[in-house]
Amino acid sequence: MISVSKLLCGLDAESDGLRYDAADGSKKPQITDDKQQRPVVVWNTTKRCNLYCEHCYAAADQEEAPNELSTAEGKALIDDLAEFGVPVLLFSGGEPLVREDLLELIAHAADSGVRPVLSTNGTLLTRDRARELKQAGLKYAGVSVDGLPERNDRIRGEEGAFDAAVRGIEACLDVGLKTGLRYTITEHNVEDLAGVVDLLVDVGVDRFCFYHLDYGGRGADISDVDLSPEATRKAVTDLCDLTREYHESGEEIETLLVGNYADAGHLVEYADREMGTDRAQRIYRYLERNGGDPTGERVADVDPVGNVHLTQFWQGYSPGNVRDRSFGAIWSDKSNPLLGALREREDHLSGKCADCAYQSVCRGGSRLRALAAHDDPFAPDPKCYLTEAERDGEAAMSRIRGGPAADAD
Repeated sequence: MISVSKLLCGLDAESDGLRYDAADGSKKPQITDDKQQRPVVVWNTTKRCNLYCEHCYAAADQEEAPNELSTAEGKALIDDLAEFGVPVLLFSGGEPLVREDLLELIAHAADSGVRPVLSTNGTLLTRDRARELKQAGLKYAGVSVDGLPERNDRIRGEEGAFDAAVRGIEACLDVGLKTGLRYTITEHNVEDLAGVVDLLVDVGVDRFCFYHLDYGGRGADISDVDLSPEATRKAVTDLCDLTREYHESGEEIETLLVGNYADAGHLVEYADREMGTDRAQRIYRYLERNGGDPTGERVADVDPVGNVHLTQFWQGYSPGNVRDRSFGAIWSDKSNPLLGALREREDHLSGKCADCAYQSVCRGGSRLRALAAHDDPFAPDPKCYLTEAERDGEAAMSRIRGGPAADAD
């Protein structure tokens, strides 16, 4: 994740220590004071879902996957993650709220010292359910909304899904459970982005996560409606402008970009153009600490039947199953060639990624999109929208990397 509001507006967040090793300078209570050493883990707790979204990376449907992890196995997984030092466990799906043992699992994570958060479509959230989740120890609920009512409902395959999700958001806010928006941007909904932010700010939401489409699950089936590089650049620029406008008006909304680390280079260029080189230097240093695309390193996934994945979107490959080996053993296995190559990807990137000026803050972007587009996980990410001049701008990079302001954090 790249925090637009942190980088452009200086807004403190709970993740400053985890993401930027900047806990000392933050006024917010921190998830951790130290830079992330172990992956944030997404657990797809079930394949079952009450909706059928066109971009679902997990290809969720009406039925559970055969042989999903039981309550006891889920608790054992949580214990394993806690022992390995995982800082955050994201309960996802399918729709995790259809699991009858979800409260028990969240409570177990909280008791084990792993921060439990939730990804949900929000339509099953009531005030009572939200209160129970908070009492169990849930720290945050990310609710997926993908446009204003008509577009959202079409994308999610259910009339009334938008209104139900907003009611779910309101239920969480009513009981004091921190809640944010999750929004996957495609040609189908890019025009609604600002309208959804405006509407949900009025509801009381102050955290907005915008996802680029990754080509996993049903997302691969709609890659033809992914934004073009030019449209992606415009959408990200618009989000930067929108974030700054809100902050200038006194609204401290947190905005984040997820899934395309070309955004890192673009934010530096945007800041250099709109805010000056001093700000661009600071942003560059933060992004270097963040470390670029986290696949196979700072993010991991466990699917409903226990298969480990290199990111939640890359469901087509698994280095092992937690029923056979511990998560820690799978993730630390130095004999796995793909894991090893991803962790030294600078030696394997090809094409324009191999010598890009922004490689240290991007690290090649999505390896899944590269695989889908080129049948090569180390080929260029087709969603890179940086210009040739930006990628090759040695003079500009020398200015951005150098100077005393680069250390003024």
